Amino acid sequence: MWTCKICKRKFKTKNQSHSCVVKDIGELFIDRPDSLVLAFDKLMNAVLEWKPNSCGASINSIVFTNKKAWLIVKPMKKELDIKFYNDEQLDSSLLHKVTNYNNKYAHHVRIKDESEVTPKLIELLKIGFEFALK
Repeated sequence: MWTCKICKRKFKTKNQSHSCVVKDIGELFIDRPDSLVLAFDKLMNAVLEWKPNSCGASINSIVFTNKKAWLIVKPMKKELDIKFYNDEQLDSSLLHKVTNYNNKYAHHVRIKDESEVTPKLIELLKIGFEFALK
């Protein structure tokens, strides 16, 4: 893993091209409902227990990385868009949409509050975490 000296984000490849910004995660929640902050905190606490794992803010999202970026959380006006990848398309009622992306599938979940950070959601995210470790 390579860590950018400027933004401190971790990447799979040394000197990997990225949008280098120095931003605090909290800045992404300015003018967002408190329910989104609580939902993100619950989500972050659940997934950061898995190792290796780190997270950092990019321009409009929070990126979680193990061997590579495995989870992208984008705070929207009234909900969080949570995106993770897998080599197979998953089937779950929690999924908002699934798109094909470079021979893998991007799975999106949208949540509005911490009650939606359920064991079922965490199980789905664990699939994305393990996929990124391959």
